[in-house]
Amino acid sequence: MLRGKLSASDQLSLLSSHDDLSQALEGAFFVQKSKMENIHLVEEKEDDLYSGYNDYNPAFDLKELDNDVGFQQAVRTSHGRRPPMTPKCPGTAVGGRPIGTSYGLQTATSSSMGRPMTGVVQDGSPRPMSAVRAARFKSSLTRGSTFDPLGRSRRPAPPLEARTPEEKIKILKKKVNDLIEESCMAHANGDLQLALVKAKEAGRKERVLWRQREQTGTADHKNLDLTYTVLFNLANQYANNDMHTEALNTYQVMVKNKMCKNTGRLKVNMANIYFKQKNYPMALKFYHMALDQISEVHTEMRIKIMQNIGVTFISMGQYSDAITYFEHIMRESPNIKTGYNLVLCYYAIGDREMMKKSFQKLICVPLGIDEEEKFITLNDDPHASLLIEAIKNDQLSQMERERKALAEKYIMTSAKLIAPAIESTFAAGFDWCVDMLKGSQYVELANDLEINKAITYLRQRNFKQAVDTLKAFVKKDSRVKSAAATNLSFIYFLEKDYDQAERYAELAMSADRYNPAALINKGNTMFVKQDYGKAAEFYKEALRNDSSCTDALYNLGLTYKELGRLEEALDCFLKLHAILRNSTQVMYQLANLYEMLEDPHQAIEWLLQLISITPNDPHVLAKLGELYDNEGDKSQAFHYYYESFRYLPSNIHVIEWLGAYYIDTQFYEKAMQYFKRASVIQPNQVVWHLMVASCYRRSGNYPRALETYKDVHHKFPENAECLRFLVRLCADMGLKEVQDYATKLKKVEKMKAIREQRVKSGRKSSAQSRRKGSTSSDSGQSSHGASAKGERLGVKMRSLPGAHEPYEASIPADTDASYVDPLGPQTQRPKTAAKKHTEEDEFADEELGDDLLPE
Repeated sequence: MLRGKLSASDQLSLLSSHDDLSQALEGAFFVQKSKMENIHLVEEKEDDLYSGYNDYNPAFDLKELDNDVGFQQAVRTSHGRRPPMTPKCPGTAVGGRPIGTSYGLQTATSSSMGRPMTGVVQDGSPRPMSAVRAARFKSSLTRGSTFDPLGRSRRPAPPLEARTPEEKIKILKKKVNDLIEESCMAHANGDLQLALVKAKEAGRKERVLWRQREQTGTADHKNLDLTYTVLFNLANQYANNDMHTEALNTYQVMVKNKMCKNTGRLKVNMANIYFKQKNYPMALKFYHMALDQISEVHTEMRIKIMQNIGVTFISMGQYSDAITYFEHIMRESPNIKTGYNLVLCYYAIGDREMMKKSFQKLICVPLGIDEEEKFITLNDDPHASLLIEAIKNDQLSQMERERKALAEKYIMTSAKLIAPAIESTFAAGFDWCVDMLKGSQYVELANDLEINKAITYLRQRNFKQAVDTLKAFVKKDSRVKSAAATNLSFIYFLEKDYDQAERYAELAMSADRYNPAALINKGNTMFVKQDYGKAAEFYKEALRNDSSCTDALYNLGLTYKELGRLEEALDCFLKLHAILRNSTQVMYQLANLYEMLEDPHQAIEWLLQLISITPNDPHVLAKLGELYDNEGDKSQAFHYYYESFRYLPSNIHVIEWLGAYYIDTQFYEKAMQYFKRASVIQPNQVVWHLMVASCYRRSGNYPRALETYKDVHHKFPENAECLRFLVRLCADMGLKEVQDYATKLKKVEKMKAIREQRVKSGRKSSAQSRRKGSTSSDSGQSSHGASAKGERLGVKMRSLPGAHEPYEASIPADTDASYVDPLGPQTQRPKTAAKKHTEEDEFADEELGDDLLPE
């Protein structure tokens, strides 16, 4: 706390919460000190009182034989034998008796040496107690220790606390400094919570130090450096733990104290906190205050504050004000970050000319790195060669490489950003940027920018321009040649020109054998040609060159899957999942592999993880429904199929399953809705229309079913199955149209027989093709189903329990009106009527008189 410069109310608000604790600590300290001083006085007094205590031969002292433990133990044992050794277990004596429990009788420590004591208390051994313990006296000695009022044990006394106030203050100052150091070390190790705890403890100790100075009257000798350090560390730890309000309050206490120096830099920290809180006006205010209080001598500090002011203006959308500060910095002390921000600001306001000028300023910023060859090996001096090898990868070289890589990143990003904006076309803009780079210190970036131009063409699907741009690099140096050939191979692979893709992949590999992208492209061409063994070799080589190449690992897993090596494919995808934790493609491949390995439970687990990331993927939901259906869990299968239908209501497989589910549960009205949707999606498939009509018939709505069958016959007049249903329904309902439909049915069957005869007379190959054509001309309807999908659904429906309901209507004898219901046999309803009794009644022939009738 900064005492003397705060008001009385401020002092109370800052110190009142710690007064009781400090007073208690001080009281405890004085009590302990008084106890130690009393013990010291007793020792001196006892030395004077019992001087000459051992000035006689103790061998003749028979009165103290009762107190001689060694002698008593020798008496209890046989004569001439040494007493048993005292066990080394602390706190117990011979016989298991605790030390010091028999009113002053103590076991001598020297008895373990085998020689009994005879009343003489030797140095280092405890003396017998002369009295029992007093009532209500609580000893402060630890368990196992002995009371030695004469001090004959000559043990080293414990270190006493400082007796003078100056020594106490010195100890407290050391504790405060140690706590600050521990807080800083904890922050360096990443333990922010512990760092904050240590910082708070240092603040409490520092307040105790102030009170100690006030009590001793040395408060005038103020040590503001220690107080400043404690508060500054505490504020920093508050900020690191995102406790912004507490950090600002602590900084405010330091700023208000006029005796503290460098308060301008503290305002920079406060402005940074406001910026983190997105309170940009307050951040600007404190940045400006800090800029005014820092002198012109500290140029670097002022430049950094100006950078922060410019970034704050960008966050507020005031690009013109930010440009003012960035331009000043580029004139006074240019740097890469400021130049990059200046380009962004001019791009935001759309000033083409200033974008060009700012880009030129950016590429002219000196990096402070000597571009000449610095490491020249001397052939005659081996020591110089060792020195050069040692400093090639030191921290300074690493820092220079990082600075150069960062500058190249900013320049490439700026060029790709402004190239489409500074000219009428992005190609002309790229050409201007390339010309600027060729005349600067970043000559090697010109080729990379040309390749980015080709990639931009590729993103715009202008493959011709991309190919023409990349072909110009094939005859250049190896690095650019390999990159261009790799992109060309990829373009030709997308165009399915696999021969050209393979050619350029080999060209890229010849230019740079360690290029993993080229090896992957070569493996992809082998994969497409179904040469899976060679493809796997190229993918493995790419992984050997770059172990973090996830594309090669994924393709290798697919290759093993095609080769039937499912366990190895599973290992590849498990490794890939450890790298890409949230990759949905990897999770789906793992689920598919477990399904192929006949482990549906693991497949379901992976698919559940997959839908936790992409909960609205209809195909994954349908796959989950299929797996649960195979496991016999119809409720879960229905849930996931229904969710899949909600997200993608045009999936025929899902619609088919849901319709069959409702047919199985005898909810024909609900099944009808799905079949109607299927008939809308596939209007040329007669099977869906027949299913809708069958649902009407099953639900008992025969007139609507008859109308639906008539509509189906109108759309598909050559469909025999629809005519059979019409003949049956008209016969059941007694309609006169039954004869017309029966005649049409005969014609259709006759035409079908003639067509089949023609098919049998031809060759097998043509017969198969014609059979397929006739099936499609009949809209895919045969006697057992309309198409492959309708036939599959018919089998699924026929598997439902139940039997046919026979019709007993009058049908022309020469008409075959037998049919197969596409919904399968209808479930037989349970009979609830009781059986009739066939037993003869004994009183059946007797007539009941009037007297037997009920009144």
